Amino acid sequence: MTRRPLAIVGSTASGKSSLAMALARRLGNIELVSVDSMQVYRGMDIGTAKPTAEEQAEVPHHLLDLLDPDEESSVSWFQAAAMAALADISARGRDAILVGGSGLYHRAVIDAFEIPGRWPEIATGIEAEPDNDRLYHRLVELDPAAASRVEPTNRRRLVRALEVTIGSGRPFSSYGPGVDTYPVSRVTQVGLRMSRLQLADRVAARFHQQLADGLLDELRALDARPEGWSRTAEQALGYRELRQHLNDGQPLDESVDEAILRIRRFAARQDRWFRRDPRIIWFDAEQPDLVEAVIQVWDDAGPPT
Repeated sequence: MTRRPLAIVGSTASGKSSLAMALARRLGNIELVSVDSMQVYRGMDIGTAKPTAEEQAEVPHHLLDLLDPDEESSVSWFQAAAMAALADISARGRDAILVGGSGLYHRAVIDAFEIPGRWPEIATGIEAEPDNDRLYHRLVELDPAAASRVEPTNRRRLVRALEVTIGSGRPFSSYGPGVDTYPVSRVTQVGLRMSRLQLADRVAARFHQQLADGLLDELRALDARPEGWSRTAEQALGYRELRQHLNDGQPLDESVDEAILRIRRFAARQDRWFRRDPRIIWFDAEQPDLVEAVIQVWDDAGPPT
């Protein structure tokens, strides 16, 4: 009997991928679905903590290496790819574990969000406004509900909310129940937690290990591509700061410190995002019986609905 899909969530560097591999080795019949907005990019391996070639050979992985770094990603594109992967896994009688910390991508998949279309010309016109405050106040006027859910400094989300509201003629907030509603889901969710200090140490240790593993050489190869970077790919944690070292002459230690700080802040935002979801069952990331405890929760959830 197959199980309903399991999702492992939590902050970056909290051990999600290690737990997913441990579950796959323990249970067999498992395939992993990456829910990471940057692991979809080819060549961005070290800096995104992508599963190694050996891990991918041992356990089937989905949604890795689908785009070149000059190609745009989107929530709707990712949702379609993830849904297709889950359907394929289920059709073959195997169990799926979704693993990753890209919160909006995750919710779009497990809650089957209605994703609005694209209006590129409108988006281009909105992008021409350099002042984020003006964009935010315009969104407050047109869709106050959407504005209440967007950070005034999050330019990308401001532009997207305005693009949809203006282009579709209906408020961005009207598409589905929104991220503040948590309906019954067919996916069982478990989360990994640890203290903020512990997580900060792990973020720094992992980034320094990525540097030792050749992250700068990986970035040089990516930067040498004539096609350049897409708007979505260039948001990858750590890459932008190291490009300031490679391309602008910023001292390496300053770029590394900035990257670690940005990743730590991102981890804190991830934690806040997932903590709001009452459906997630939380575990200490380092508890000794973690694998068996998660298996028990997964078994108790029952078969697919």
